[in-house]
Amino acid sequence: MKAELEVVLRPLLGDVTVENLTTLTGGASRTTWAFDAVTADATSKLILRTGPPDEVHAGMELEARAQQRAAEAGAPVPHILTADNDPAALGNPYLICGAIGGETIVRRIYRSLDDAGRARLLTQCAAALAAVHRADPRGIGLAQTDQLAGWRERLDEMGDTTATFEWAFRRLAAHRPPPSAHRLVHGDFRMGNLIVDDKGLAAVLDWELVHVGEIYEDLAWFCIRAWRFGAPEALGAGGLGSVGDFLTAYETASGEALDRSAFRWWLTVATLQWGVICRYQAERHLSGQTPSVELAAIGRRVCETEWDLLDLLEGGGPR
Repeated sequence: MKAELEVVLRPLLGDVTVENLTTLTGGASRTTWAFDAVTADATSKLILRTGPPDEVHAGMELEARAQQRAAEAGAPVPHILTADNDPAALGNPYLICGAIGGETIVRRIYRSLDDAGRARLLTQCAAALAAVHRADPRGIGLAQTDQLAGWRERLDEMGDTTATFEWAFRRLAAHRPPPSAHRLVHGDFRMGNLIVDDKGLAAVLDWELVHVGEIYEDLAWFCIRAWRFGAPEALGAGGLGSVGDFLTAYETASGEALDRSAFRWWLTVATLQWGVICRYQAERHLSGQTPSVELAAIGRRVCETEWDLLDLLEGGGPR
């Protein structure tokens, strides 16, 4: 890998040596390495991400183009050096970007924040999303998706469901709000996919679910129970602050008003989405495809999600 990576970098950096190549994560579909690119003049800390050739999400080149568009709109993202969907050079499609210092582990972030720090980070997250949504999505190959239909299809493919999921899908389909303008949507904007340093939000990561959709998708996904990592419901927006404060901060940053009823509908969709994901992860374990205690444990959260769905559908949840 080291020699091949040096060949990839040479047209960009000149005569370069790769040092300290270290695996950071090995996820289900993508793997991340950190390394130093050493030239005669400087040492650059870089990140390499690789994905499978049969990528079902956004390819590396599309992910890079989307991040560059978001950066142009003011979103904090890593600087992209290069990306290629062709596996010839490194054995898999790849993306190389600059490393950004800071923390991604959520519980460590929480422990480092006082009340003022949480409020600051919440406002920065809202501003970052507003910038993402200002980005021009045209002409870079982004798909337009219907989240409700897509997760209905995913559940049907498993051939397994629950009464709560079925009721939620029917209620959501029957009470869908009028569609809003379609924008560039990150698709997985949440705690855990953000780098936080001593100044607050440093970068938005993990763009493989980027697509064209409604801004409420990102806003709602940030506010489901799973992504507050045990923080109380009063801190329903990413475990940082109230949902109301988060939406108000987004309105201030974006200059546009949000429909609270539409947001609530999307929050229910996001909760249902997480429930289907939990069931899907359990199925990977139960079917023998990927035996894993972690996947089995995620599957046990289906009932937690059902409770949240029932609460939302009966008028509970954030105000």
